[in-house]
Amino acid sequence: LSACGVSGQAPASDETGGTGGTGATGGTGGTGGATAGEDAVTKYWSGKKKTGKLTWANWPLYLDTAEGNKGKHPSLELFEKRTGIKVAYREDIQDNPSFFAKIRPTLAAGQSTGYDIAVISDGQVLSRMIQLGYLVPLDHDRLPNFAKYAGAKYKDPTYDPGNTYTIPYQAGFSGLAYNPAKTRRKITSFDDLLDPAFKGKIGMFGDAEELGNAAMFALGIDAKTSTEDDWKKAAEWLEKVKPNVRKFYEQDYVEALANGDIWVCQAWSGDIFQSNLSGTKLEFVIPKEGALLWTDNFLILKYAENPVDALMLMDFYYEPKVAAMVAEWVNYITPVPSAKDIVLADAKKSKGDDATYLRDLAKSYAVFPSDKTYGQVSTGRTLKLDEIDAFNAVFDPIFQS
Repeated sequence: LSACGVSGQAPASDETGGTGGTGATGGTGGTGGATAGEDAVTKYWSGKKKTGKLTWANWPLYLDTAEGNKGKHPSLELFEKRTGIKVAYREDIQDNPSFFAKIRPTLAAGQSTGYDIAVISDGQVLSRMIQLGYLVPLDHDRLPNFAKYAGAKYKDPTYDPGNTYTIPYQAGFSGLAYNPAKTRRKITSFDDLLDPAFKGKIGMFGDAEELGNAAMFALGIDAKTSTEDDWKKAAEWLEKVKPNVRKFYEQDYVEALANGDIWVCQAWSGDIFQSNLSGTKLEFVIPKEGALLWTDNFLILKYAENPVDALMLMDFYYEPKVAAMVAEWVNYITPVPSAKDIVLADAKKSKGDDATYLRDLAKSYAVFPSDKTYGQVSTGRTLKLDEIDAFNAVFDPIFQS
């Protein structure tokens, strides 16, 4: 990730280029209809008071950071100054499954994990956490900024109806990236993965959700309403792609793409944007068949010791000024569209490369997608707990064999 103005490489416009993302698994998870009633919200929050402290678990390099000081986060300092709440900020989440594996035994024992807030991607882990009762139902009366400033795309998601347990932190796209110096042509479709000219030069994700969703987009299947038969059809399509695949990747695909080991790969938009800031010339594309919109979500863990303080912080990050502080540094999709006005205002107050960077950031579909871009993407299937194993049984063999 790059602080504002560090690189002359600007974000792509709304019609072409790279974006910001976490490299987290995108949205096939969900609640399966699990929601908390008004009584549950009232019961939980009754008598809860501010304590003056909280602990936040987040992914590495996923918050605005002072240039030259990795431990200093301007937005957090502003929150602490305004509220008097001391935040212990922990970059302890490397991926969703391992973090959940770490905290699950403690939650199952009915004890505090030591974290109040965590940022978890929509997907199977979030689905499990909700359906196992490990999350706190949110008191939306204490989230006025979310109500006022959250974009419509980030309210009432399929994976958490009514934002019962979560509100978005940042978002991104899962699509395709390619090295134009190697492909010597544009990549526009999932069908390009079948091109014999790319034999041994294709990269795919070693992840059931990412593979399954991509294949369903390729076949024109609506993942949100897909059945087990649809999953099997998608797996058959992936088997056709497999002879062209060099490797199934986790977090290490960008270097292979940049150095030419692979020419085309499934990609998280932010990885490609950030790589280009460092000097690579890769392209990210939403295939013509569509792509996955994923969301990383704020949530409060059950048995949290400081839930009121946690809710205050969550709402704080929906102030447009604060959302802009984060967007200008991390370059991901902010769930606060009006932060764009703040970015443009900051551009007017800046000079040279910084001003150019901020103006391009405001135009980038990586951070402020247009309705046209949102029309090209979709969330995935909302899986119930008893469907997760069946889904994985179809797609895990693709990359595990």
